[in-house]
Amino acid sequence: MAVKPRIGLLGGSFDPVHQAHIALAQAAWETLDLHTVQLLPAARPWQRGQLGASAQQRLDMLKLACAGNPHLQVNPIELQRPGATYTIDTLQALPDDADYTWILGADQLANFCTWHRWRDILALVRLAVAQRPGTQACPPKDLAQALKPGGLVHIPFPPQNIAGTAIRQALAEGKSPDTMLDARVLDYIRAHELYQTLGNAPDPSGNS
Repeated sequence: MAVKPRIGLLGGSFDPVHQAHIALAQAAWETLDLHTVQLLPAARPWQRGQLGASAQQRLDMLKLACAGNPHLQVNPIELQRPGATYTIDTLQALPDDADYTWILGADQLANFCTWHRWRDILALVRLAVAQRPGTQACPPKDLAQALKPGGLVHIPFPPQNIAGTAIRQALAEGKSPDTMLDARVLDYIRAHELYQTLGNAPDPSGNS
């Protein structure tokens, strides 16, 4: 009997993708015995406002950040679906011939019970949580009660104080957050003149 591939899923707006995103994906691959980790850029995250870069630009930056790493893949499935981005819809659209682990930070874990159809999500994936600065990686009461044995695992990952908000602010102020970004991503941002103000850029694809 063929062994199902074990695939990690790391979703987010990736606006822009930064070093902590890639480090978390790599840590998940190394510690959770995964075959690969897929990074899924969201089209229209329903809990966020309009994004600062277009869907295509965020996809391009993700591909640059993952280039050369055979364990990381970019999956554009959420950009190909109209409307708001809900995790449950993504999971139901993925092939059913793999075992999936949804990777998230402690801040997202604390907020998990606000996710659309969160109980249905638990039936489709294992959750893997990493600590974030200032947030303990503990599930809220309702989630803890709903989890099956082995339904939540912890990723040994030292918290990294890197956030997209700080990166966008630095870029808008003319500063260079080079330690937070892959050099190829920073070059792309400069070439496309992204995040020059704290306002939001229009998305010509209509996906954010």
